Amino acid sequence: MHDLPGAYRVCLLTGDAGEDATGQYRNPDLLGHIYVGPYIVGEPDLALIAADEDGVTGYCLAARDTRAFADWAERSWWPSLRAEFPPRSDDSADAGLIGLIHAPPIVGDDILTAYPAQLHIDLVERARGSGVGRRLVERQVGQLWDAGVTACHLVVAASNANGIGFYEHLGWRVLERDDDGWVMGIEIR
Repeated sequence: MHDLPGAYRVCLLTGDAGEDATGQYRNPDLLGHIYVGPYIVGEPDLALIAADEDGVTGYCLAARDTRAFADWAERSWWPSLRAEFPPRSDDSADAGLIGLIHAPPIVGDDILTAYPAQLHIDLVERARGSGVGRRLVERQVGQLWDAGVTACHLVVAASNANGIGFYEHLGWRVLERDDDGWVMGIEIR
C-alpha cells in the first residue's frame, strides 16, 4: 500500500526544480495528479516510497514502457481529471498545470525508441545527501532490468543543477537540452 497523499506532498515540496512549490498553486494536488498519481496507480509495483519517522521523504516512480504507459493514462487516468479541470485561458500557474492534464508531456520518438522506460524521483530536503536517492534509483533500475528493460530516460528541470549533478554522478547522460528541461538517459546493464 502506498501513501498517495504523502507522495503528493513530496511532489509539491519539490515541485519548483527541486525546491518548495507550495505557494505557487491554488490547488496543491495538481502537481501530484500529473507527476505522481498516474505512476502509483498505473505502475504500482514500480512505485518506491521512502519514509522516516516524520512521514514520506521521497519516491522513485517508473514506467517500463513510456508509450504503453501514456496509452493507459489516456484511457484510465486523464479522463476524470479532464472532466474535473476543464482547460483555462488565464496565465496562472494552475492553468499551466491544467494544460498538462489536457496535453500530457512526453519525450520524442527518437528518445523513446532508444530509452523506452522512464523514471521520476523526488526527495524532500531532509532526505537529500543521506544516500536514500542513490538507493532508490539503484533499486528502481534493478527492477527495470528484471522486467527486461535495457534503457531508461528522465526529464529534469534545466535550472535544477543539483538534480542534474546527482543523475550524472549515477551514470545518466544528457540526451537532449531544452530551456525547460533536460532529458537524460541510462543504459541498464
